[in-house]
Amino acid sequence: MDFSEYKGIWVFIEENDKVIAPVSLELLGAGKELAEKRGCELAGLLIGENVKSLASTLFEYGADIVYVYDDPIFKDYRTESYMKAVLECCNKYKPEILLYGATSKGKDLASAVATDLPTGLTADTTVLDVEEDTGLLLASRPAFGGNIMATILCKKYRPQMATVRPKVMKALAPVPGAEGVVIEEEIDLKEEDIRTKVLEIVRATTKKVRIDEADIIVAGGKGLGSKDGFQLIHLFAESIGAAVGASRDVVEAGWVEHHHQVGQTGVTVTPKIYFAIGISGAIQHIVGMQNSGLIIAINKDPNAAIFQSCHYGIVGDAFEIVPMLINQFQESFSLKEENHDHAGKI
Repeated sequence: MDFSEYKGIWVFIEENDKVIAPVSLELLGAGKELAEKRGCELAGLLIGENVKSLASTLFEYGADIVYVYDDPIFKDYRTESYMKAVLECCNKYKPEILLYGATSKGKDLASAVATDLPTGLTADTTVLDVEEDTGLLLASRPAFGGNIMATILCKKYRPQMATVRPKVMKALAPVPGAEGVVIEEEIDLKEEDIRTKVLEIVRATTKKVRIDEADIIVAGGKGLGSKDGFQLIHLFAESIGAAVGASRDVVEAGWVEHHHQVGQTGVTVTPKIYFAIGISGAIQHIVGMQNSGLIIAINKDPNAAIFQSCHYGIVGDAFEIVPMLINQFQESFSLKEENHDHAGKI
């Protein structure tokens, strides 16, 4: 394979109801860094119906070029139709690297494309880098149960591909009015060529807490001892209006449901404040919360790995420390309410 033919960093742009998925904007930010290292252009690959107008937003977030497949056949996501568009575009323009969000759509599409190109695919990447001279993508992710970080290379095939979980990378600050090149592509694809049909889309409603949207998270680990001990986390979270998070061990033990799990096999979160209580600090957990604004760890083991990844650490028994924090927060809240009432009477 002649690698000299392959140039440029691409991001598959995921859109839902004409709204660009945040992870796609995050990947443009990561892709821009790679493109600058390689001295090449950053492109977005946009597929859908009536989506061309979204290109202006992609330019604001760093894209130099946007390849657009805008056709009624792409109204609803189907693996086969989207895969054919990606394959056609890749074979025509030969990108060096292609990144996807690790969403249900992105993972499905990336695996299908990798099989047909064929090329390699690194899933659930948490760190991206590139060798300036060779263009070799360095895609790192936790491995062996989160005990080590593995850097995966694709030396023999192009394009190199990886999926990246939402909230792991950071989007660039948008530049209003930024411009780029829109390249409109056409594909010879008819409805009868597609074996699957979308009959109906049912949007589920749920009362589950979306911890990936929370500003404050109180997360607990096996250090709390038992399901009854974990109730301390619920009590603390309720007292300060926070969401409840948990380590993988806690979820596997059945103390809380899976949608509370933070980490490589759970949810990636970026709250303003993250309390890690009784959590040892395994890599697979750290990668899910390391971009939090402020991380406060409480653990009775002074050598716990979590203290290497926090802004503030408290060594001690959570069952002694957390009640004191609850009391202090409640006193602070009460004082604010009194001052507010007093100000209202003046």
